[in-house]
Amino acid sequence: MDNTEAEITKLIKRLESLREGDQAVNMLVACGKIAIPYLRKYLLNGTPSHIYQPRQRAVIALAQLGAKEVLMEYLSTPKNISDPVIHFGEEAVENTAARLLANWQSDDVFALLLRIAHERTLPGIIETLGLFRRPDSVPLFITALMDDITRNAAENALKAVGEQAKPALMEVLKTHCYSEEIESPSHLLRCRSVMRILVDLPIEVTDWSIIEKLLHDNDPEISILAARLALRIADREQKKTIIKRLIERIPFTNWCLDMEIEDCLVEYYDVAKKEIEEQFLKCKARPVKEQAYDRVLQILLHVQRRRSWMK
Repeated sequence: MDNTEAEITKLIKRLESLREGDQAVNMLVACGKIAIPYLRKYLLNGTPSHIYQPRQRAVIALAQLGAKEVLMEYLSTPKNISDPVIHFGEEAVENTAARLLANWQSDDVFALLLRIAHERTLPGIIETLGLFRRPDSVPLFITALMDDITRNAAENALKAVGEQAKPALMEVLKTHCYSEEIESPSHLLRCRSVMRILVDLPIEVTDWSIIEKLLHDNDPEISILAARLALRIADREQKKTIIKRLIERIPFTNWCLDMEIEDCLVEYYDVAKKEIEEQFLKCKARPVKEQAYDRVLQILLHVQRRRSWMK
């Protein structure tokens, strides 16, 4: 073994150093492509551990050296890890590898990530697939909305796909169980995610029949987001009914949904003004002490202040 090979071997070992590990990555990259076989052996033949950072550093070095094939090989390799802590650590390494493969948005990378995602969903894989913005991955993203670990990545991926994802998103709403039925928590969370995504997409009058049903959903978040969508395509009389329902929802919402309601009332203040004034009359008929704790009154006052700031 010559001096260069000996130095690379030492640097590979230094990946496990808490103090020098990151520096070792830079030095391995400086060695050039000669370091790739050693990093590959460390990653593919090494033993996963609950201390996953050294293997993560190897992945980073390989990506910086342009070793796309090694990263793909690593992700394709089956990993039967029974220890949950070590399994969690190795998933962190896999997520890093998947995210770094975003440097190569090629068909072979897409096909590999899509295949792996159907076997096991990882946030890093969902994130990278989202960067491709390809509609054929939309069904996978919609399924990933039901998983707490991948939901946020799937939401972002669907937003990246944009309008091409809308037909599939609307199909989810068609199968959603409404007020009279009981839906599983994962399906309910998926529906909430779909509504959040649709808020940023164009809504057509032809969508009214689906959105209108959701206005009466038992879930406050779904019904309020449905109102936000419906207001964009409703006529004036329909808007008045929606505004009234939004105000009726206030006692049953949290602060985050309060902001959604406020935003709607501010945006459609010309329609909401009369209903807001009627609510003021009802609130002010109560004792002053009760008014101080009346959430409806507080929110409507804030809506008026925001409108005055806009003038």
